[in-house]
Amino acid sequence: MSTRPSYRDQWFCNIRGDLLSGLVVALALIPEAIAFSIIAGVDPKVGLYASFSIAVLLAFTGGRPAMISAATAATAVLMVTLVRDHGLQYLLAATVLAGLIQVGAGVLRLGFVMRYVSKSVMTGFVNALAILIFLAQLPELDPRRVSWLTYAMVAGALAIIYLFPRLTRAVPSPLVTIIVMTALTMVFGWDVRTVGDMGALPDTLPVFLIPDVPLTLETLQIILPYSVAVAVVGLLESLMTQNIVDDMTGTRSDRNQECIGQGIGNMATGFIGGMAGCAMIGQSVINVKSGGRGRLSTFTAGFVLLILVVFLGDWVARIPMPALVAIMIMVSVGTFSWTSLRNLRTHPRSSSVVMLSTVVAVVWTHNLAIGVLVGVLLSGIFFAAKIAQLFRVDIVTSPDGSTRTYVVEGQLFYGSVEDFANAFDYADVPARVVIDVSRAHIWDISSVQALDLAVLRFRGAGAQVEIVGMNAASETIVDRLALHHKPGAPDQLPAH
Repeated sequence: MSTRPSYRDQWFCNIRGDLLSGLVVALALIPEAIAFSIIAGVDPKVGLYASFSIAVLLAFTGGRPAMISAATAATAVLMVTLVRDHGLQYLLAATVLAGLIQVGAGVLRLGFVMRYVSKSVMTGFVNALAILIFLAQLPELDPRRVSWLTYAMVAGALAIIYLFPRLTRAVPSPLVTIIVMTALTMVFGWDVRTVGDMGALPDTLPVFLIPDVPLTLETLQIILPYSVAVAVVGLLESLMTQNIVDDMTGTRSDRNQECIGQGIGNMATGFIGGMAGCAMIGQSVINVKSGGRGRLSTFTAGFVLLILVVFLGDWVARIPMPALVAIMIMVSVGTFSWTSLRNLRTHPRSSSVVMLSTVVAVVWTHNLAIGVLVGVLLSGIFFAAKIAQLFRVDIVTSPDGSTRTYVVEGQLFYGSVEDFANAFDYADVPARVVIDVSRAHIWDISSVQALDLAVLRFRGAGAQVEIVGMNAASETIVDRLALHHKPGAPDQLPAH
């Protein structure tokens, strides 16, 4: 957790900006939460209660101030089968278990894995999310469902969003857009889709309840696969979004604390009838671009959301969807890394392939985890290939021809063992062979086995073999895994 002074500053360093940005985010959360509830096959209040609970709790326990967490599509799609086959109560139980798993990940300090996600994967992740956010607005722009008035309102809303800041930045332009468009719709009686058309808003506060499922091993077997999937996907999206908000605000945050906060948020949500959630890049970007910087903005978003839907539901239901569509289009345009298109000409081809593959995988599957996994795997393959190219073996023979020295330079690992093995000449073996690894590092069991094979084959041909220059780390793995220095090593050569 943060120290007390910095934690207090995270709450009260930007009161006015946080309150206004939180209000904007609360309004933008409503249609999203309803839509994600529909995706999961549950009542809209399940997503709305979840968004309130997770946002409020993450304001206190999360590791990234100003990041918005709530019910999301990434976790909702994972619950569809569970809800269909077993019902809402099992979803709530799975949500609680997913939270426990996430808390465990934070306690075990697993947030460090994000350092292995390359910049190319991050850029692909951001671009893919921007595309998905835009595609999610297309149903609200379907000419078979909406009239020309919808397009006119979206255009007008976008004009307010981008032009109003030229007059003043005292009030976030998305908030002005919602107020103006709602007022125009009510005054002129325009017939457009509203928030109320997406589903009924709850009219009561959430209450504490324990999921009504049998506490048996069979129940655990049912919910565990879903809980693990939700926990992993939720943390992946949250930590990726956390990196993005870090970059946008120029500040650093605590990944492990974020894992714990996400877990606490999901556990508590399962006990008030809400579905699992995680960080939302769209709403987080809205929050930051509207001036949000502290924990108060996240708390305001969740708290105001509950007040709006429970006590002011009749008014909120009148908000026109074109206004919210315009805001999400702004988020999509602002999220996409347009410089990445220009950089395709100058960046290394491998980096561009990783970025584009991540985008295609995420957009094609609508699964952020699969897209990031593809990007990370490709990054690893390209990195291994690049390091393998920096490997070489030079051969130095003594004047009398009795000693041949193989000078190994570079990283000896599974990607370079083939070049290592091909460098040795077993047809013409001198009396003495020296393998100099003072400029190399031995990394894994593949390289140890390749070294074993070389030593044993030279010995089998009658040469005296000596390995020199091994650093301490390489010596540790060779002493533990190698066979050439152990009794009976020649007999084990065929088994290698």
